[in-house]
Amino acid sequence: MDHNYFVYILTNPKKTVLYTGVTNDLANRVNEHFEKRGNPSSFAGKYYCFNLIYYERFDQIEHAIEREKEIKGWRREKKEKLIVAFNPEWKFLNNEMMDL
Repeated sequence: MDHNYFVYILTNPKKTVLYTGVTNDLANRVNEHFEKRGNPSSFAGKYYCFNLIYYERFDQIEHAIEREKEIKGWRREKKEKLIVAFNPEWKFLNNEMMDL
């Protein structure tokens, strides 16, 4: 049985804020962030983080959670290097994730 777990990074429309998360349903989770945009009860909502710019896939949830914690502990500069290596133009990947 194939398992899909994702670590992902979202940004706001101006690309000034980064949000890192983990999920087993990337498309649904990004849509949830979009629906909650502007909602001050969550970090991603408060800062309008709903544009997908980075993701990694894992077979085991433990590895995904480890990686999420690792990335969350990084300074922004290191996160930016990770994003640029994966997505040099910081294109919003929301439409492309439907194929995952």
